Amino acid sequence: MNNTVKLFKALSEEVRLRILGLLMHGELCVCDLMAVLDLPQSTISRHLSYLANAGWLAGERRGVWMYYRFIVNGGTLQQDQLAVLTKHLPQLPAVVRDRQRLEQYMRTKQQTACG
Repeated sequence: MNNTVKLFKALSEEVRLRILGLLMHGELCVCDLMAVLDLPQSTISRHLSYLANAGWLAGERRGVWMYYRFIVNGGTLQQDQLAVLTKHLPQLPAVVRDRQRLEQYMRTKQQTACG
């Protein structure tokens, strides 16, 4: 039962839902999430850690940054909840705005790296 509680409790914060909404489109660096959500590294990392400990995310260190992605082979309950999130999160206004900010941020990031 404890894992079930963790799984649901991890979804109880708006910032965590926004992070999940962004990660639905693929792996992201903590620095990317900081830029899009306009939150400090400590806040982003705390929420990412909570999501990872609840079994939603996996992280990988590359240099000084951590990159996070969904765990796609979680349990049945997690997979069912992921289907609900995949259906409903992209329709939330905050998630729509975050996605637009991410797209703009990535375009700017690519132009800066290539220029």
